[in-house]
Amino acid sequence: MAADDDLIARIGSRLLASPEPVAPAALTPDWAPDIPPDRPPVPAAVLISLIRRPEGVSILYTERSPDLRSHSGQIAFPGGKIDPEDSGPGAAAVREAGEEVSMHAADARILGYMPLYYTGTNYLITPVVAEVIPSAPFIPNPGEVRSVFEVPLDYLMEPGSYSTFRINRAGREHSTWQINHSGLVIWGITANLTRRFHDLALRPEAG
Repeated sequence: MAADDDLIARIGSRLLASPEPVAPAALTPDWAPDIPPDRPPVPAAVLISLIRRPEGVSILYTERSPDLRSHSGQIAFPGGKIDPEDSGPGAAAVREAGEEVSMHAADARILGYMPLYYTGTNYLITPVVAEVIPSAPFIPNPGEVRSVFEVPLDYLMEPGSYSTFRINRAGREHSTWQINHSGLVIWGITANLTRRFHDLALRPEAG
C-alpha cells in the first residue's frame, strides 16, 4: 500500500491545482468540423477515478448505454455538462459519477486537474483526477450506463498499451488513441484523455 501511496502522491504532484482558465482564442478542437460552431463551447467535466483496491490501483470506465442519442455504446469516463448549480468542474465530475455509477461523493478525494480538452463537437472538457476508496460497489444507472469496469493502472502506464484508431469523417481522415483491454476498445476522446493522463502524470521519473 505504501507504493500505491507514493504513486498517488506523484500523480497528484503533476496535476494542475485548479481548473485551467478558458482562453477562447487559444482553443483548438481535437478535429475540425466542416461548419464551425456558432455558439460558445459547452463546459463539461469528466472524472478520472484512481480506484484503490487491495490488489492495486485501477482507473474506472463506463460503457455507455446503447439507447443514448450521442456516443451510444462507447467507452467513457463518468462525466457530463457542468450545471449552474455545480461549484466547479470538480463538483460536476463527482456529481456525474454519483448519478452514473452510484459513486459516493465522500469516497472521492480530488487530486487535481488536467488541461482543458476541446472537442470537435464543441464541448470544453475539464478532466478531474480523484483518488477513490470505494465504500460500496459501483452500480450502473441503466438509463445512461450499460456496464462499468476498471483497467489496472499498471497496464495504462505501459506505452505499449496504446495504439492508434483511424476515423473518416466527410472524406477526411484523422486518428485517435486506442486502448484494447479484456475485449473492449477504448478510443476517441476517452482514449485521448487517458493517453494525455499517461504523458502528464503516469510517465516514470526522468533520469
